[in-house]
Amino acid sequence: MKHFQIFLFLLGLILISCQPKNTGATLDETIIRIAFGSCGSHQEPLPLLNVAADKQLDAFIFLGDNVYGDTRDMEVLQKKYEILGNRLEFKKLWNATTVWATWDDHDYGENDAGRHYPFKEESKRLFMDFWKIDQDSDQRNHKGIYGSEYLKKGDINVQVIILDTRTFRDDLLQRDPKDSIFHKNDYVPNMEADSTFLGKEQWMWLENELKVNADIRIIASSNQFSHEYNGWESWTNVPYEQQKMINLIQKTEANAVIFISGDVHWGEVSKMSIDNGYPLYDVTSSGIVQTWHHIEPNKNRIGSAIPQNNIGLIEITHTNGIQVKMSIVDSTALPVVSKVVDIDEISF
Repeated sequence: MKHFQIFLFLLGLILISCQPKNTGATLDETIIRIAFGSCGSHQEPLPLLNVAADKQLDAFIFLGDNVYGDTRDMEVLQKKYEILGNRLEFKKLWNATTVWATWDDHDYGENDAGRHYPFKEESKRLFMDFWKIDQDSDQRNHKGIYGSEYLKKGDINVQVIILDTRTFRDDLLQRDPKDSIFHKNDYVPNMEADSTFLGKEQWMWLENELKVNADIRIIASSNQFSHEYNGWESWTNVPYEQQKMINLIQKTEANAVIFISGDVHWGEVSKMSIDNGYPLYDVTSSGIVQTWHHIEPNKNRIGSAIPQNNIGLIEITHTNGIQVKMSIVDSTALPVVSKVVDIDEISF
């Protein structure tokens, strides 16, 4: 009997030792990981895509300047897409997770181009084919490339709204070189109420999307939304459109909207305080390859700006409540700046 008791004791120790170690996660924890980035290259190494591929992602979103086409020759643009598609880092990421994309000016066709770019329909066809958009997708059947996607894990439903900030956008207002006191760099805010960033058709679509049931909404915009004006391309150059977005979020009572953006060749997390509403966060990841010589001030910035190559990462967990961790990750595969918010902070 004594030997049997010793046997049971030893068996219990073995069973306990075989249990998974407590990592701080609870049984009902749900983790959704979405990474994103912009300003890559079709002809340079893309080590950040390897970092992303190893993150066990649910999706990766390319936010524009995915190739530097800068051409009106569609054969040239197609060739650059083919070079990107054949890169080993791109193939690794493509095979590792779901990939979505929008464009910015350089893969749209020309630097800072908007609705007047004459080859936008031809460029769209190349975009649709390269990113393997379904033939029956609404994205192929309407003007522009905007669309929405969904991720559901456990009881968390994430809506990803992919904007087109090129096809319908009016030309931005150039800065007068003599104006160096109130404005800087290339552009000044256009105070005309009818200046548009998204265009009427896309705005109507967006309003309907914001009414769809979702726990978290990620709005993918190639250009920054929540930062301080700096004279480069962004929503700050069309303040009526920027306010229209804020008003629409409030009108539709769309909870948990988070912007992700690229373009500027540095990474940062911005927080815009909103009257009679929750703060709007914007996680800017740029660039996968590109860098910039001067990082502009940003009073809405949380923590430091990231000058080195980077990708963005959003991690959504659900234990006692839903939390969102927004990070900028560099080539070390570790976050260099992060912000965690409870869903209550970004809800009405």
